[in-house]
Parts: sequence; C-alpha cells; structure tokens
Amino acid sequence: MSTANPQPLWQPDPERIAQARITAFQAWAAEHHGAPADGGYPALHRWSVEQLDTFWKAVTEWFDVRFSTPYARVLGDRSMPGAQWFPGATLNYAEHALRAAAARPDEPALLHVDETHEPTPVTWAELRRQVGSLAAELRALGVRPGDRVSGYLPNIPEAVVALLATAAVGAVWTSCAPDFGARSVLDRFQQVEPVVLFTVDGYRYGGKEHDRREIVAELRHELPTLRAVVHIPLLGTEAPQGALEWSALTSADTEPVFEQVPFDHPLWVLYSSGTTGLPKAIVQSQGGILVEHLKQLGLHCDLGPGDRFFWYTSTGWMMWNFLVSGLLTGTTIVLYDGSPGYPDTGAQWRIAERTGATLYGTSAAYVMACRKAGVHPSRDFDLSRVRCVATTGSPLPPDGFRWLHDEVREDLWIASVSGGTDVCSCFAGAVPTLPVYTGELQAPGLGTDLQSWDPAGEPLVDEVGELIVTNPMPSMPIRFWNDPDGSRYHDSYFDAYPGVWRHGDWITVTSRGSVIIHGRSDSTLNRQGVRMGSADIYEVVERLPEIRESLVIGIEQPDGGYWMPLFVHLAPGAVLDEALLDRVKRAIREQLSPRHVPDEIIEVPGVPHTLTGKRIEVPVKRLLQGTPLEKAVNPGSIDNLGLLDFYEELARKRA
Repeated sequence: MSTANPQPLWQPDPERIAQARITAFQAWAAEHHGAPADGGYPALHRWSVEQLDTFWKAVTEWFDVRFSTPYARVLGDRSMPGAQWFPGATLNYAEHALRAAAARPDEPALLHVDETHEPTPVTWAELRRQVGSLAAELRALGVRPGDRVSGYLPNIPEAVVALLATAAVGAVWTSCAPDFGARSVLDRFQQVEPVVLFTVDGYRYGGKEHDRREIVAELRHELPTLRAVVHIPLLGTEAPQGALEWSALTSADTEPVFEQVPFDHPLWVLYSSGTTGLPKAIVQSQGGILVEHLKQLGLHCDLGPGDRFFWYTSTGWMMWNFLVSGLLTGTTIVLYDGSPGYPDTGAQWRIAERTGATLYGTSAAYVMACRKAGVHPSRDFDLSRVRCVATTGSPLPPDGFRWLHDEVREDLWIASVSGGTDVCSCFAGAVPTLPVYTGELQAPGLGTDLQSWDPAGEPLVDEVGELIVTNPMPSMPIRFWNDPDGSRYHDSYFDAYPGVWRHGDWITVTSRGSVIIHGRSDSTLNRQGVRMGSADIYEVVERLPEIRESLVIGIEQPDGGYWMPLFVHLAPGAVLDEALLDRVKRAIREQLSPRHVPDEIIEVPGVPHTLTGKRIEVPVKRLLQGTPLEKAVNPGSIDNLGLLDFYEELARKRA
C-alpha cells in the first residue's frame, strides 16, 4: 500500500496549535517532568511511551487528580495482563466528574435532546444534588462497594445520574439500551448479578413509542439477585407493583458522599458484541478510566469548560460511557435520545446546531449515509461552533473525509478515531495540533505504544499488520467477570504475542506517523497469502449509488482454494444486472487491485449488524462454512436475526 507523502486535507493554523491544551501540557511537562519542549506531538508521544511512569504521573498532576491516599508508585507491575497502576492510591471517579459544580453551579452540565430536537439543560448544581440524593438512597437500600447496579435505559439524564450515584457509592455500573430484547439483556446482566435495576417503561424512536413494560417484567423475573427496581416513567405510566419511583429517590437536597476506593476498584462492566457466544463482561477500574479519559478528552479531544460535547450513542455502547466522562473536563455533554435519522437524515446536524456542539461525534456509517442522501450540513445548519467532527464504529472512507471537508467547512478538524470497548478509549485518532490526511487517523494516543506487527512479531511501517499495543494502558480491563483464572481474558488479547496486546484489527502505521485501519483481522481476506481489509472494499463499492450496503467474506476451501463472495444490499429501485455487476468489479479492480475483485456478487435482503451497528463478518463466515446458526452466532446480539436465514440457505445450497 502506498503511503507516499500526499498533501494534508487540513492543517491546524499556528493560533489553533498555540491554544490547544496539549500544547500547554507539553510545555508544562517539559518544565516539570523532563518532556521534550520541542518537536511537537511526535516528540511528546515518544517521551510518553518511553517514560510511561513519568507521563502518567504528569497526567494526574496536570488534571489535579485527587488521591485521598497517595500512591506508592505509578506502575507496581507493568506486565500484561495484570499491570498494577498506582498501587496504594484511593479516589472516586464521580467526585471528579462533579467538580465543576463548585465553580459553575448554574451552568449546564447536561443538555438533553429528544426527537423534538429542543435541548433541555440540567445544571451542575442540579446534577450534583440528584447524585447526592440517589447515592444516599442506594446506601439505604444496602448497596455496598462492589455491588452491581444495572440500567435498562436510553440516553437520558437519569442514566448519567444513576451511573454517577453508583460510582459515588463504590458500586459497579452496567447498562443496556432499551432497544435490546430480554435475551440480549439477560445474557449480559445475568453474568454480573445486579442488586438494583433502573428501568424505563419504554422509549421513543423514529416518531413512535415503544412500550417495554413486558420486557422489564421478564428481567425482574430472571434476575433473582435484584433487591430493588427503580421506575422512570418516560412514557408516563404508573410504576409496576413493588418498584420504586425515580422522583422519590432523587428529591432530597443531599450533599454527595464519595466512597474512596482503590485505584483498581471496578467502575463499570462493558460488554463485547457477543456475536459468537456470551458477551465478554469487561471490567474497567475507577482510577484507570479516570486518568485515561482525562488524557483522551482533555488533551486529544481538546475539551474543557465552555465546550459542548455531543456524540450520537446509546447506553449499550462504550461511547456513552466515554461521553459521560466529558464531565471530567468540565465540559457540557449533550445527551440525544432518539433515532439518528429522524425526522430526516440531517437530524444529527440539527442537534449539533441547536446545542452549540463544539465537538460532534458520530459513526462513519452516518457520515456516508448523509453523503449518499445529498445532505448539505453547512448550507442548512449553523455549524459555526463545531470545531471538530469525530467518527468511529468503522473506518471513515476517504470519500467521507472529503465530504465533511467540502460540506461542513474547509477549516474543520476531522478526527477519525479507533479503539475498543475493551479499553473504553482510543488507540489512535484525534490530535488537535497535527494535520489530517484523507482516510487516515492522525496518530497513536499518548502513552499508547501502538505498532503494526507481522506474524513473527516484527514491527512494520507502511505495511499492513496486526494492531499491537506493547505497553499497558490504565483503562485495559482489570479482568473479565466470571473468568476466575483469567484464561478468557488472556486468550482474547495475549495468546498470539505473549506479553503484548493484540487487538484483532489490521492496521498500517505510516512513515508519517499516521494510522490506517483496514478492518478486523479475524475476518481478514487472505488471497494467495496477501492480506486485505474488508473496509477498503466497502469504501469503493458503497460509493456506487445503487449499493446501499455490502458485506465481503473470504472462506478457505477444503481443496486449498479460496472463495470470496461480495454480498450487496441494493438501494430502492436498483437492479443487479450485468451492467451493475461490471461497474462493481471495474471499480474494485481500478481503485484497489484485481486481487480484490470478488469471486461472486450476490444480492441480499440486508446486511446483519450487531446491536451497536457493526457488520457481522465472522458469524456470516461461519454460517457459510456450514456451522449451524445456533453455534455461529449469539441470536441476542444481532439487529435483524431474520437476515441470517438467507446466508444459512446459501450455505445449504453450496454444500
């Protein structure tokens, strides 16, 4: 792959570089901790991975992390898995998330937006008061440090209050979005055995009300560890028998009490998509998330007081937890509860306008949908306050970069970021002081020694390899739930290259220091020994107006051959005739290579996704290899299970 020196799509001007918080941090770290004063971000990054302990010490001082008992050293043990961060220290995540209430009590901490797109503020003082009231009530219910508290909630202020109150008590938060069915929720919550469940009666999406009371009743029945259920009447219904009313638990004027817990005390449990089995229950720590998110949001995303942070997400996706952490930097966070495209495709741009968002994050898929639908953001909305548009979920294709540049603003910082639920953060992405190259992530994150490795464990530059992290990050899981000997955790990341984190993505680290993501390595296409990323093919194919979405799979054949079909979901009115087949193949051949051209192009009724919107390549590959449906996929993790019938039937015909 050529990574010769193209011209940047965008370059920050000297004033922007001077005003960036990361610039001030570098100057301060140079003065106090021996960081390089010159050399810009590349020099700072090199120092941050070579002097890992000093770098993280500097982060805690710069952001004034309050340790109620001091730490003995930064890294007690740096081996992976099992790194020990800040042993001896105690602190509380929620205490830091609510600090801005002291200086700016009457300013908004939260802006809540529903499908009317009218923002409703919740002030810092009110957020702190509600957290204080709810934390006291949780303690009265017998909730103790380490107990699990669950939320079956949409992206509403109550969800943020419940998370922060749980953290204040030292309990462990976990959540699912209310569009998850009962089986999906139980696959997650039954693993962690919650003692309290916060729930809505339903939610609004796409202009319709969705009643969830029957599912809530099923959850209550199937979660025997529950001591209390808290009812939030989003649709205005009465609390079910035996449930507590949200309003009664959050009405007191109580100063919050923040349990001081060890640095590695669990903060929350996140879940992998669980497409091929029970979702992994990933445990991250109060201290690890606190310092990692301060770094990521305060330095990389350049957020602070006066900013408005909007990311389209649901409570079932790690980006919701990341969004809530915007509070750590004193930023106002925007909570949107509704369809990403209601009442029209431009909905998210309208929310960014009405909330005055300075950083607006969304999925690469939404950007490409806007491009295809002919949305004109800057023509139709006042986006003058938006400094940065960030994308994640899948690689943003070069056409997406160009569209944002042309249709939002030429002086727009476009931050394509990539990380994982596993670390609830980014391995690579936003840097406010670096140029943006089309189709590339700006750089690896501070403190993250990100490399691309070949199968023998040799680092690669300007070549495709495995995404590797060679040093520990504070937000790496402290463990998986129900994994007593740590074997599932070890096998997930550390079995391929002992002692270093293998994430399961194909990447290129360019000689300029930027990063290109090519898709998942466990579904990687490998023809004649040459590895190819599915994302590259999607980008070319989905430029064609007739193709709504695509899915490419590579399957090793028993005779040593290789079958690579491309499945296409057509736009309304399109027909997969010879002319379209030729155009698809020609586009792939000319823009990628003859090797990328599929063996067959097959029309499908739809492309299946996980509940968080990712195409499911591996389960479809397993189906096509003859694995029975119930073994190939966890049904509760798929957005439209019926779509898999097509692939199962195709496998039968081919057999």
